[in-house]
Amino acid sequence: QVRLVESGGGSVQPGGSLRLSCAASGFTLDYYVLGWFRQAPGKEREGVSCISGSGGSTYYADSVKGRFTISRDDAKNMMYLQMNSLKPEDTAVYYCAADFPYTTCPRPSGTWGKGTQVIVSS
Repeated sequence: QVRLVESGGGSVQPGGSLRLSCAASGFTLDYYVLGWFRQAPGKEREGVSCISGSGGSTYYADSVKGRFTISRDDAKNMMYLQMNSLKPEDTAVYYCAADFPYTTCPRPSGTWGKGTQVIVSS
């Protein structure tokens, strides 16, 4: 079974930090393009950050650039999203995804996790 499972979500105050993890089962992440997406209530799912198979190229949405950092550890079959200086507008369900490196970020047809909740509020 090919699966991705997110963890590390939770509730934090504005300005706080969280690190999300994504663990792969049933396949290895080595050459896949990986990414994080999020969806807030009543809003469309949006791309947050992506990383190439080699780890040499990354993408960040303008809204998170300078605050979030994506990384991967292929030896552990893991991918991470370090989130600093969190804002209320970062509140959403966060999803990890993997796909063949045809595009910069995973496509909707790729492999997706079920998500982890992040809440940023006072």
